[in-house]
Amino acid sequence: MTDVLDPALLAEAVAVAAAGALPAVTPLTPGPAQPGSPHVTAAFAGGAIAELDGGVPGAVVVLVGTELVEALASSPMGALDVAAAVQPALDAAARQLGAHARGARTLDLDAEGYDVTTELGGPFSTVPLIGAGIAAAVLVPEATLAGAREPISEDSEPAASVLADAVADSAPEPFVPAFGAAVAPPRGLELLQGVDMEVTVELGRTRMTVRDLLALTPGAVLELDRAAGSPADLLVNGRLVARGEVVVVDEDFGLRVTEILDANAAV
Repeated sequence: MTDVLDPALLAEAVAVAAAGALPAVTPLTPGPAQPGSPHVTAAFAGGAIAELDGGVPGAVVVLVGTELVEALASSPMGALDVAAAVQPALDAAARQLGAHARGARTLDLDAEGYDVTTELGGPFSTVPLIGAGIAAAVLVPEATLAGAREPISEDSEPAASVLADAVADSAPEPFVPAFGAAVAPPRGLELLQGVDMEVTVELGRTRMTVRDLLALTPGAVLELDRAAGSPADLLVNGRLVARGEVVVVDEDFGLRVTEILDANAAV
């Protein structure tokens, strides 16, 4: 990466980018970068790692606290994966490093003998993300910081400005409580408001033999298990939550919701 002022500043800029995409009730403020320790995972309940593409070596890890992990586990849509919830933050961190993040993988922090240093391939920097206490942390290998490239922009917003803001900010560093310090009581579903969910509209289903599937040709018609005019199903992460009418909006299909299903019916 050109014009890198300092690895610690770059690590903090990466954390700024990740913080903006991480589910949180209150804004997360990065603390100062510090040398990584394998014991840092003891202060967190979950995390995810994403390998980097685009010529930048290594990977990035985002660790999250009990609040988010418990909120994901008790979601009305069923248990949600930590890696899926953290993926946008890993994507943002990777762009700040001039790379692209591969699909995230959830870390098993409770595994016997687990060492995040092994996951990251060597020494790393840790940047805590502070909300009500330390809510999360971003871990970046030293080799990754050394091999970073020009930040990649998203939506025409110069990603380099994140680094510039981190360098230009002359305000005093925020108070950083010790890892493992007490945090505010859990806030449940509020934490999930920024989590991306896969929403699918299903017109109907059918069952076919492999022979019939292989015999499909352009123009073939499949009969579904639903009569014409019946409502379509709205599924969130595979879970039925509503039904509605298929409509056309500016030449695109849409769904006009006509019925919201309660938790017992949405199965």
